[in-house]
Amino acid sequence: MVKKTKDLKYYEGLGRRKEAVARVRLYITGRDKSVIVDGIKVKAGEVFVNKKPANLTFAAEVQRKVYSLPLKLTQNDNRFAIFILLNGGGRSGQLDAIALGLARAIEKVDRELYRPILKKQGLFTRDSRTRERRKVGTGGKARRAKQSPKR
Repeated sequence: MVKKTKDLKYYEGLGRRKEAVARVRLYITGRDKSVIVDGIKVKAGEVFVNKKPANLTFAAEVQRKVYSLPLKLTQNDNRFAIFILLNGGGRSGQLDAIALGLARAIEKVDRELYRPILKKQGLFTRDSRTRERRKVGTGGKARRAKQSPKR
């Protein structure tokens, strides 16, 4: 059963991975199946990343499968207009951050129905591995030791 909340325009989820942060919003579309977000008309089923269509940001089919996995598992492909704000990191970290943010946002729609499906696939697990900091005296790398002279 979907929650009925007055004046609710969207469900929001935050995803993080390495240095990437993704703020995902699932907009509830009206009768015309579209919503205007930051001056952009987003239809139900469309995904926008930083005000651009997601297929421009993540062009490869493999990348599309990674970020759309939570939507496919819960059968919400064409239910919401999705708007994502993405900061930092590289492509891999950004994709994982989006997947986590989408899973968290979908969970807020209907916790009892969607949480077990997403949890079973491991989509709520926040991958805490981050870049190791650089240490002093290592020649610019985290673990490398400086080379000692031969003689």
